[in-house]
Amino acid sequence: MIKGEAMKFANKIAAGAGAAGLALFAALPAWAQEAAAAPAPVVDKGDTAWMMTSTVLVLLMILPGLALFYGGLTRTKNMLSTMTQIGAAACLAMIIWVVYGYGLAFGPEGNAFIAWGKFFLAGVTPDSLADTFSDGFKLPEYVFISFQMTFAAITLALVLGSVVERIKFSAVMVFGAIWLTIVYFPIAHMVWAAGGFLFEGGMFGSALPAALDFAGGTVVHINAGVSALVAALILGKRIGYQKEIMAPHSLTLTMVGTGMLWVGWFGFNAGSALEANGSAALAMINTFVATASAGLFWMLAEKLAGHKPSALGFCSGIIAGLVAVTPAAGNSGPFGAIVLGAVASLIAFYAVTVLKPKLGYDDSLDAFGIHGIGGIVGAIGTGIVYAPGLGGPGGEDFAMGPQVATQIVAVLVAIAWAAAGTVIAIYAAKLLTGLRVSEEVEREGLDLGEHGERAYNY
Repeated sequence: MIKGEAMKFANKIAAGAGAAGLALFAALPAWAQEAAAAPAPVVDKGDTAWMMTSTVLVLLMILPGLALFYGGLTRTKNMLSTMTQIGAAACLAMIIWVVYGYGLAFGPEGNAFIAWGKFFLAGVTPDSLADTFSDGFKLPEYVFISFQMTFAAITLALVLGSVVERIKFSAVMVFGAIWLTIVYFPIAHMVWAAGGFLFEGGMFGSALPAALDFAGGTVVHINAGVSALVAALILGKRIGYQKEIMAPHSLTLTMVGTGMLWVGWFGFNAGSALEANGSAALAMINTFVATASAGLFWMLAEKLAGHKPSALGFCSGIIAGLVAVTPAAGNSGPFGAIVLGAVASLIAFYAVTVLKPKLGYDDSLDAFGIHGIGGIVGAIGTGIVYAPGLGGPGGEDFAMGPQVATQIVAVLVAIAWAAAGTVIAIYAAKLLTGLRVSEEVEREGLDLGEHGERAYNY
């Protein structure tokens, strides 16, 4: 009798009445008795419905949220190209995720840095189950695959914020495929998968605990922000940068995109609990208050710097707060989230308004200044706000020093891996397709030069 059939038989006789049934049960091997005694995994319909909703909310963040946010920040002649690059990159990530990305990030075999298996989703069926954080409850694996797929899609799209208005569409596609393979999937495995270097506790001879990253401070934001900076440095500045006015063409659309991002971020953060439970509720309120704090503090920073509080500053602060609270969403109390949002907003404001002009790099839409810097502040700050004395969910044995040290290690690993992988991916794209559009196309605008259409016909 094969093991699966034996387990079914064990369950039947264990459920039967009478001494004969009990005698048969006692005669079974120990593993069969344990299997029969253990409750069968249950698919929780409420959790499943919540996770399906969260997955769609993350898609809302990409299209139309991020597309409108980034599109409004560009010049009129490049709006459609920016939105098209975001949408096409997200679609590319989804296809690659199903073909081999899920296997590299969450496959059944692997080591501390990469997994493998389940390529082309081999073996996954509607009956396949994925673990949640509660014993005995499961999600359909297709739901977990789809949820994580949207994270890969938005992370690649975020990177493009630094290189819009001058990069070829073909280069975006080639870069995206390589970058996902050598940067995103390994980092996702290291941080979120069983056996991953940063997921498991006991780094460096049990000296440090596991890294805390509730919804993607390292995997998404540091990863995307650092990659964006490296790509922008290699690609070079836009023609006329710091010499011509390159103001956003529609802050109205940027504001609309900001609102959609904030709404979608509840799926991003609260959905990362993988259950409709108290942890999701904590992530939900933190996504409210950290973001609100950051939006207000960015405008306060503008006022203190001698400027008028601006709509652009408000939108930038909102995104900075969302970025910072992402790793801390379920790892902080509400007051800690408020402080974290404020601190991240002030530091990101300095990075965007002071550091970037001084260094002279052309990060078109401040992907590094907001996502990279905000992600670093949020990831390290999570090790502080996790403390129960600050309202966080850390237990009585929580030690802030080792946890902050772990968070710093995670940040450094993410920075180094993202930077090295991006160099490889961007130079591979340069070799295969070239990186920049011609000077003529850049001056005319990528909408016409790359896609043959205009955002506005007037």
